[in-house]
Amino acid sequence: MGAMEPQIQYCKTSDGVNIAYWTMGEGGVPLVASSPALFSHIALEVRDPRPAAWYERVASRRMIVRFDPRNSGMSQRGVEDLTLDALALDVLAVVDHLGLERVDLVGFAHAPMAAFAAHWPERVRRLILAQVAVRYSELHAIPRAAAVSSLAEQDWDLYTETLAHTMLGWKGTDAHTLALFARESVRQEDWVRLLSAQKDWDLGPYLPNIGAPTLLVRSEAGPFLLPEQAKELAAGIPSARLVQLDGGFTPVDNPVVADLIEDFLKDDGESGRTAATQQAPPSGTAIILFADIADSTGLTERLGDAAFRDKARALDASLREVIRSNGGTAIDGKLLGDGVLAVFGAAREAIACARDIHRLARESSPPPVGEGPGEGSALLLHVGIHAGDVIREEGNVYGGAVNIASRVASEAAAGETLVSGTVRDLARTSAGVSFEDRGERDLKGIKESVRVWAVV
Repeated sequence: MGAMEPQIQYCKTSDGVNIAYWTMGEGGVPLVASSPALFSHIALEVRDPRPAAWYERVASRRMIVRFDPRNSGMSQRGVEDLTLDALALDVLAVVDHLGLERVDLVGFAHAPMAAFAAHWPERVRRLILAQVAVRYSELHAIPRAAAVSSLAEQDWDLYTETLAHTMLGWKGTDAHTLALFARESVRQEDWVRLLSAQKDWDLGPYLPNIGAPTLLVRSEAGPFLLPEQAKELAAGIPSARLVQLDGGFTPVDNPVVADLIEDFLKDDGESGRTAATQQAPPSGTAIILFADIADSTGLTERLGDAAFRDKARALDASLREVIRSNGGTAIDGKLLGDGVLAVFGAAREAIACARDIHRLARESSPPPVGEGPGEGSALLLHVGIHAGDVIREEGNVYGGAVNIASRVASEAAAGETLVSGTVRDLARTSAGVSFEDRGERDLKGIKESVRVWAVV
């Protein structure tokens, strides 16, 4: 055993399965991770320099917990119950055995992490799902996936080599190494049983119950792709944002993923996006989001000044948490009714926040029965997003870019997000959304017309 090789420990699930795990590092919010390879073997992974380097990187900031799910690696083999709920019990057993009240989770092609987050939302601070599908029956129905899977029961060696080479390419030695790792990680009969069980996996009912801010990572490079399901995941989880990558979806094969994970999981006390940064918006170029209530004058007439202000204040407090969870900074002194102003470091973060803002507004104040959107007492919002230079001064931001964001918001319909062409160009390949051209607009107080796009 190497000097950095962690000690393997065991715990038992509520349905009687022995689960192996190790921990590395201390402090911070513990990160519970599935294998960054398709297969899992916690004793062998730490001897591979590539996953070991990522584990040590995470462990330098926080505790990382790796476990082998049932039938894999050092955990108990021959287990028949491989439903999503059963596999979520593996995670629960480890978290409980370590006495962890709240954790971060990352699942690399490991859907049971989402099931755990749905069943025990109070235990999850943040969730990362990389290359996870919604309905696995559709994944197995992809012709190439079905063709490869047909080999699993017939010829184990041929299957593992074919699967590894299909995933990693047919040149070099990496695929053969993965195939060898697969055969060490799981027995043929257990893997065939898992492939069969996966056809009944459906995350759809779980998604609305996931309360943690969620990062969804989708790679364009894999051979088995379901792009519509990635969007369905993003739409179904209340606080999710989708990042689409050209390269691999794990930190082992794509260093961008390691940076994404580290940034998404940063605690308020860590460097980078610190608490101080949250309170002090950045000077220089920023992504500016402006939101205000649609028909605030009419709502005030119908509800009365006090009732309208109470509703606006309640929603405002919730919106500020949504802004923070999406990586933005709300500007103090701005309240709904006057407009909410926030700045972000990335266009995709602002767009994800806008989606969450609209969802929260609808859920917080649904229209009365028999009335459509925008009628009655529903607080629907106009949202506009622009990118440009800002000036920071005494907890506020100023500049022409802020004015443009406000004017773009005023062009949006109730419940709609409009972005400037600058934002659309920045987010076109990273935000996981589509844009509909709404043409050039002459904005009040702005000399040049601005082309705006609706987020679809």
